[in-house]
Amino acid sequence: MNDDIFFTRRSIRNYIAGKDVEDEKIEYILKAAMYAPSARNARNWEFIVVKNRETLNKIMEVHPYSKMLDKAPVAIIVCGDISDEFKKSYWEQNCSATLENMLLAAKAKDLGTVWLGVAPREERMNDLIKLFNLPDHIKPLGIVVVGYPDSEPQMPERFEPNKIHYEKY
Repeated sequence: MNDDIFFTRRSIRNYIAGKDVEDEKIEYILKAAMYAPSARNARNWEFIVVKNRETLNKIMEVHPYSKMLDKAPVAIIVCGDISDEFKKSYWEQNCSATLENMLLAAKAKDLGTVWLGVAPREERMNDLIKLFNLPDHIKPLGIVVVGYPDSEPQMPERFEPNKIHYEKY
């Protein structure tokens, strides 16, 4: 894997309309997701892959920042299983790690992504729980929008040595 993906991965909001993402690439993204670290190896994540245009449109109706789904062919809802106390306490961290792996895996396959935040916004969470008929112990963390980018944003300089502290603040 090219280590440049860590520095060139950008949030993509414009996709090539009508260009589907191959199932093999979606599976690669999901496999990478499942290799993310998780507290005590709980792996308490669940994924909903959405390709149906009507469902993608419904997501746009309930998530205020999802307009890019009008051209993107895939959305993956990352959810956490909070079925016991341990899983409940670490689900957001575990799912965030898996979501980041997904963004990097997609970039490695020349795909674009954007992370749409859901949790901790109760209204957004409740709308997705209702839309996808999630059981009580499954909570949505975020949505990964996936597609072929129609352009690549410029890479800004983000390395800030002043934010690094050694031994003490």
